[in-house]
Amino acid sequence: MPAAVDLPLAVLSLVACLHVLGEYRAVRLLRRPRSRRERWRAASFYAGLLVILAALASPIDTLAEKLFWVHMTQHVMLLTIAAPLIVLSAPWASIWRPLPLGFRRTVAKTISRSSWCAPLRALGRLLSRPIPVWIVFNVNLVAWHVPAVYDLAVRNRAVHDLEHVTFLLFAVLLWAQVLDSPPLRARLSAIHRVYYIVASATVGWVVSLVLIFASSPLYPAYAELAHRPGGISALADQQLAGGVMLVPGSLSMTLFVFIQLYLWIGLDEDPRRRGSALRSL
Repeated sequence: MPAAVDLPLAVLSLVACLHVLGEYRAVRLLRRPRSRRERWRAASFYAGLLVILAALASPIDTLAEKLFWVHMTQHVMLLTIAAPLIVLSAPWASIWRPLPLGFRRTVAKTISRSSWCAPLRALGRLLSRPIPVWIVFNVNLVAWHVPAVYDLAVRNRAVHDLEHVTFLLFAVLLWAQVLDSPPLRARLSAIHRVYYIVASATVGWVVSLVLIFASSPLYPAYAELAHRPGGISALADQQLAGGVMLVPGSLSMTLFVFIQLYLWIGLDEDPRRRGSALRSL
């Protein structure tokens, strides 16, 4: 599918070029090399783009049409690897900086002052808050796994692309609630970030367990295939997909929870340090 491959390649190439130009301009503006933290953030961003590229413009995308568990691997790559890498990289200023100054001023003025952009501003305020983002992320996740909707995404390229865009977009919003991504700051305290991610992971666990313990295939788009690579049955393919969602799909969230708990316990010995750390999170 050349068109399917070209679109992610074109978008990712454009974003990568803007980011490289933004980093270059920052060096010229500040007249100093990027700091170690800034270089790590840039590396995180490029790693996130490579994960997206691997998920959407590689043999993984072709196999996803024939194997449910490979399709689920795509989703895991977008939701739990690419999204947190992008949030950690805080690429917003670097991507924005290379655009023409007149264009940036016009866009900023229009969005901040125009009456017809009022709904957009309201939506932005809503999606900057943890609870609405949690709801949107998980409703989107569950909705796309309804068999009729999932089958439509498998059979229709435009719907499939929309599925991936919403997964990545809402995952970035979710991770931005628990990871600082300057100039964006996570509002939740350290322990509430743990609760937030565990609650999000729980929804995915429920969906994965439904796939694993179902007594028959739930998705006709995969069940009706005459042949699957490896010769596995439709039910085994579905169970593998549930396993991918349950185990690899939980790794980044589990790692985040353990790191946050470690930091929380480390602050427990000194209440003054805890208060100071929480204010800085």
